[in-house]
Amino acid sequence: MTERKPPGVSFESWIDRQIREAEERGDFAALPGRGEPLPDDANAPYDELWWVKRKLAREGVSVLSPTLALRKEAEDVLAAAADAPSERVARRLVTELNDKIREALRTPPPGPPLGLRPYDVEEVARGWRERHGG
Repeated sequence: MTERKPPGVSFESWIDRQIREAEERGDFAALPGRGEPLPDDANAPYDELWWVKRKLAREGVSVLSPTLALRKEAEDVLAAAADAPSERVARRLVTELNDKIREALRTPPPGPPLGLRPYDVEEVARGWRERHGG
């Protein structure tokens, strides 16, 4: 229900009353960060989409192009393969990554050039054995 400003009441006092009544009803009680200032980086240039970017990061949403996202995934997969619990898992991770890279090379997605080639599974497995004493 939209409440109209009563005649003879100043706009500021009417707004103040609306806020006070909402606080009394507890309408603001569940808002995050109550009583805390919004984070501010005084050295960063102003970005009017700061809150959108922060929300996307919090939700884990990628804003990278498909090729850049695959490059990032390749970095993550190679790190995961190096720390994999077994050589078999490391091989599987790199093989699945190679499948994605080959598909992107066959049908290039939009964005900058991929700049990746399939990784040598044997080389990754050899590196895993060296790191894990196998």
